[in-house]
Amino acid sequence: MNGLIALLGSGEYLSVMDDVDRHLLANCGVTNRKPRVVCLPTAAGKEGDASVNRWSKMGVEHFTRLGADVQAVPVIDAESANDLNHASAVEDADIVYFSGGDPSYLHRTMKDSLVWQAAQKAWARGAVYAGCSAGAMILGREIPDFRAMGLRSIPAFGLIAAAFVMPHFDAIPLFGKPLVSALRGRLKAGEIMIGIDEDTAIVGKQNEEWIVLGHAKAHVFTKNESRSYSAGEKFSLGN
Repeated sequence: MNGLIALLGSGEYLSVMDDVDRHLLANCGVTNRKPRVVCLPTAAGKEGDASVNRWSKMGVEHFTRLGADVQAVPVIDAESANDLNHASAVEDADIVYFSGGDPSYLHRTMKDSLVWQAAQKAWARGAVYAGCSAGAMILGREIPDFRAMGLRSIPAFGLIAAAFVMPHFDAIPLFGKPLVSALRGRLKAGEIMIGIDEDTAIVGKQNEEWIVLGHAKAHVFTKNESRSYSAGEKFSLGN
């Protein structure tokens, strides 16, 4: 990827993330025209039409209000992920935005699809990848199996230098803390896990510094150490 990557803990398409999304629109490489945004509700594909339509409507209304040329692309399963028209829309986008839902389903649907290939072509030319919750988790090396309390996981795309990406981090209940401990215990030397609080994003590029934007913090864990970063602070993923 050559474009920015924005990973959100929560808050997609809500006014609380206006400043984050204005930053993405201003840094997606577009001049002299409106940025083109595609909103992909894929992670909610198993939740039915009502959920998919809600995310799609929210995305269109949100980015229209911010001055973008936006469309929701109904990629909800393997068939629609291999639709040539959908792939063309994604490839032409300046921001490719994945909203939340089921990370395993999102990864499974995107893997080896025409839409995912198109997204990678867009990023290669400088478009922004934005992923909230599930959309953030798929860029790590693995997606934790929550039912197994983090003791096993499935491979993800591994496009950032983090073993695991954990959204909604400040909202994890007390009974979820063993999951975090289990994931940290699985980290090897030099590996990290990222926790992103709600209404917060980390924005950066591969091989460059990242910045925390939004209302709370981001957290970087190794096996034995951790550090938290507030909005406006920069950090490295070690890549």
